[in-house]
Formats: sequence, C-alpha cells, structure tokens
Amino acid sequence: MPRTARIKSVSGYYHVIARGIGKQVLFEDDEDHLFFLKMLKTYVSEGAFSVIAFCLMENHVHLLMKADEGVDRIMQKLQSTYAAYYNKKYDRTGHLYQDRYRSKPIESDLYLLTAVRYIHNNPAKAGICLPDRYRWSSWRCYSGVIQTFIDTEYVLHLLGGREGFLKYSSVVCTDEEDDGYFEFENARKSDNTAMSVIHDVLHLESGTQIQKMDRTNRDKCLRILRDQGLSIRQIERLTGIPRSIIMRV
Repeated sequence: MPRTARIKSVSGYYHVIARGIGKQVLFEDDEDHLFFLKMLKTYVSEGAFSVIAFCLMENHVHLLMKADEGVDRIMQKLQSTYAAYYNKKYDRTGHLYQDRYRSKPIESDLYLLTAVRYIHNNPAKAGICLPDRYRWSSWRCYSGVIQTFIDTEYVLHLLGGREGFLKYSSVVCTDEEDDGYFEFENARKSDNTAMSVIHDVLHLESGTQIQKMDRTNRDKCLRILRDQGLSIRQIERLTGIPRSIIMRV
C-alpha cells in the first residue's frame, strides 16, 4: 500500500517526532547527545531550515522546525547521519529509527506556542526533571542561560521576551492539550482499526473485557494499546476505563 503523502505546512512550521525502532535507545551518553546537536547545527547552517525548539529524550526526538520546502529531505539526512554514527559506535547493524518519523504542520501562533511548551515539558512528563533542569532541550536557549543556533526570536516576540517565556512555560499543559493537540505522536487510528488491535493483538472480543482483569494484566493490555498507537480518549471510549487510570500506566 502506498504511503500517505505528508501534509505541507503553509506557515513552514512543523513539529517532528522520530522514535527509536522498538523503543531502541537513541542516546546512551553525553557524547551521543552532543553529536546529534553538532550535526543539527551543521545542517541548519546550510540554510534549508531552522530549529525553533527541540528535546532529545532517551528513545525519541522532538524537533520544531521551520522548513519552507518541507522536512522529508532534512529528516532523511539527519536520521541517516545519526544512524551511521550510532551503529558504528555501538557495533550494531540495521534500522535505528521506527519506520517513518511523525510530522505535524503548525498553522497558528497559538499552536506554535503550545508546541514549544509541550516539547520542553517532555522531561517533566516522563518524570525525569523539570524543564529548566534538563540539559538536552532548547529550554535554556529561551531562558537565556545559553546561546545556540536555535531560532528563538519569533516565539520570544510572541511572548513578550524571556520573562513572558518563563511565565508561559510555568503553565502546565492540560490533558486536553496533551491528548488533543498532539495525538499525532501515536498516529491516530480509526475505531475499526483500534478494534482490530483488540481482537488480533490482545485476542479479546471487546475492549470492555479489560475492565474485568486484575491490575497487572489490565495495565499490560493498556500499555499494548498505547504502544499500538491508540489515543487515550480512544482507549477510554472502547474499554470504559477512566482516562486517569490509562494516563498512569
């Protein structure tokens, strides 16, 4: 089946997510993080795109980019260069990244600001640390702690400077923002496709059967559904399990 064509952003802004295949760790040590950022800076200097925000997590990467000609060629270069470095360093072969990266066009200033805050909040969401204490994101570029190749000008203009950025960043993303704005992280699926996952992967007749399981098996099934790309809202609707439980798994 041919791949679905990516939607081109009118504004040129994209939120891109690249994940390690099978949750493969992408960054083992500081050297790996630094290589990725040096590589990113090198490609930015060629002039085809700019980076507005980033966050390097253990097994995935968030990039907020401005690229008037789209991001396909850019991501191909970034992923192939880093994969070659990583495979050589760790004496491994094969694919490093999960199939296609995810990309979402950003067509409004509100969406742009929400994306920046969401990306910077990833370490906190993962239970690692607060955004201002995480070394491998662009948060400190916006707060003025460090100066880099990250293009902070437009976002800081929208927020009224660094003080406005700090105030805006202190507002935690709501569940609706997490689950609504950025469901694309997990490639939104139709309910028919979701039911196929329940039947074929979990071997259940209906999602509501998960309610009757003990906690260990229930949580295992919920994790599988999340890993298969179902959104929190979708799982809640098909299983009848409250979103508060699904989000904790």
